[in-house]
Amino acid sequence: MTTSSSERGVSLGMPELPAPAYPDDVRARLETDAREIIARYPDSRSALLPLLHLVQSEEGHVTRTGMQFCADVLDLTTAEVTAVATFYTMYRRRPSGDYQVGVCTNTLCAVMGGDAIFESLQDHLGVGNGETTEDGKVTLEHIECNAACDFAPVVMVNWEFFDNQTPASVKALVDDLRAGRPVTPTRGAPLCTFKETARILAGFPDERDGAVAAGGSAGPASLAGLRLAKGEASAARVVHPRDGGPHDAPQDRAVHDPSPTEHLSSHDAPQDTSASDPSNPAGPTAEEGE
Repeated sequence: MTTSSSERGVSLGMPELPAPAYPDDVRARLETDAREIIARYPDSRSALLPLLHLVQSEEGHVTRTGMQFCADVLDLTTAEVTAVATFYTMYRRRPSGDYQVGVCTNTLCAVMGGDAIFESLQDHLGVGNGETTEDGKVTLEHIECNAACDFAPVVMVNWEFFDNQTPASVKALVDDLRAGRPVTPTRGAPLCTFKETARILAGFPDERDGAVAAGGSAGPASLAGLRLAKGEASAARVVHPRDGGPHDAPQDRAVHDPSPTEHLSSHDAPQDTSASDPSNPAGPTAEEGE
């Protein structure tokens, strides 16, 4: 006997009540968008992630109705859809704010003040981690590394960067968001609401005026590392052993001319390897020679 996706997705025990259905006009619009998304993939199942963003753009979080919709159009069980929706943190499972304010509390951002920023926002907004202000504007959360350590401490609003923040600057930021005043990210695309962000992540174009991403770049530390990787002559900060000798204080020296007492990082200068040093070629291993 053939069963529906909702019946196949019911767990053991007492069955859940059927998810409420979208209104006919909303479902028709979502089905049109879903067909466009599914057509991008050779296997329709691969469209589940963008479809979850699509239904999240409708209500601001992934509801049971949204998961049922995804199961229906992809011929999956609700259990399969739920497993994915609960795995990825970008999918919200309960109502959240127009602006997701995430404070990086990973190692470097925490050391540079991320923990202090998060605590100040909790007090200022009167909410805890993952909670939303009473006006429905801001949801606060602590987040993991966003690969922007050069700009620590970093705050993200709907995944747009706000670099080099302080407790005072983030309080002003959330006050502007709640008051509806214009807010401009440090770099990247202009800020939009969480629902608008979800639709863009579903794969649809950003139709706002001036939505072209603003210029952005890595910070000074990463750019210095890039120059070293390219072999460009740039000064490296050399730390000498604390032996009380004449070289006790750090000095600036060119990376290509270290003195015998200097302790350079292994990444400060090109290293000879068996592949780059003809005088020391790599021979076969013992196993290969047997």
